[in-house]
Amino acid sequence: LFGGAYAAVAVAFRFAATDGVSGERRARARSLVMGGGVAAGIIGPMLVTATMNLLPPHTFAMTFIAQGLVAAVSALVLLGVKTPGPAAQAKSSGRPLGEIVRQPGFSRTVFSGAISYMVMNFLMTAAPLSMHMHGISQQASNLGIQWHVIAMYGPGFFTGKLINRFGARRINAAGLVLLLLSVMVGLAGIDVMHYWLSLILLGIGWNFGFTGASAQIMDFHRPEEKTQVQSLNDFIVFGVMMIGSFSSGALMNLFGWNAVLWGSLVPVVIALLALLVGGRAAERA
Repeated sequence: LFGGAYAAVAVAFRFAATDGVSGERRARARSLVMGGGVAAGIIGPMLVTATMNLLPPHTFAMTFIAQGLVAAVSALVLLGVKTPGPAAQAKSSGRPLGEIVRQPGFSRTVFSGAISYMVMNFLMTAAPLSMHMHGISQQASNLGIQWHVIAMYGPGFFTGKLINRFGARRINAAGLVLLLLSVMVGLAGIDVMHYWLSLILLGIGWNFGFTGASAQIMDFHRPEEKTQVQSLNDFIVFGVMMIGSFSSGALMNLFGWNAVLWGSLVPVVIALLALLVGGRAAERA
C-alpha cells in the first residue's frame, strides 16, 4: 500500500520537472525525467540481487529496507529543489474541472495515454508467462524484459527534442503505431526473437505514447489548474492500467498468447484513429 503511494508520487515527477521551466524546454525536462528509468532498470535488479539473501531466512527483507533507503536518499535530493509556488490569487482561481474536461481533444488525449500504458503493462505481464509456456529459458526471458525496460526509458533522453520538433500529438501517434507493430511482431511467431523484438517495440511505443500524451495534457490547463487536471489524468491512466494488469494473466491462462495480442490490438487502433481523425478535425477548425 505504501509502496503504491510512493510510486504514485514518483510518477508525478514528470509533471513536477516542468515547474519553473520555460515553455520550449518543458518537453526536454519531462523526457529526461522519464529517461532516468534507464538507471532504475539497471540499479534496481542489481540491488535486489545484492540484498535478497542478506537476512536469512527472511528472503527479500533487506531488499525492502534498501528500497526504503533509496527513497530516503531521493527525498533528501528533492529537498534542494526549489520551484516557484502558485500566486496567491491562483490558489482559488481556475475553471471548473468539468469545463476543462469538455475541451475538444482532452478526452482522446487522456485515452491515448491510458491505452499506451495499459497495453504496455498488459503485454509485459503476459510475455514472460508465454515464453515459459513455449519452452524459452528463464535467462532468455529475463534478457527480453531487460531490453524492454531499456527501450521504455532510453528514448527519454531525446523524446523531448522530438516533441519540440514534430509536436506532441505526432509523437503520441508514433507511439501508438509502434505498439501496433509490437502486436504484429508478436502475432508473427513464438521464437525468442519475436518476443524480444515485440518487447523492444512495446517499450519504445510506450515511451512515445505516454510521454507525448503527458505533453499534450499540459496544453489543456492553466498553471493554477495543473494539480487537479494532472491528478485526474493519472487517476484515469493508472486505473485503466490496473485493469490491464489484472486481466492479462487471466486472459493468458484461458485463451493463450495470441488472445492477449488481439486483445491489445483493438484499443490501440481505436486510440490511434481517435487521435488522428480528431486531431485533423481540430486543425481544420
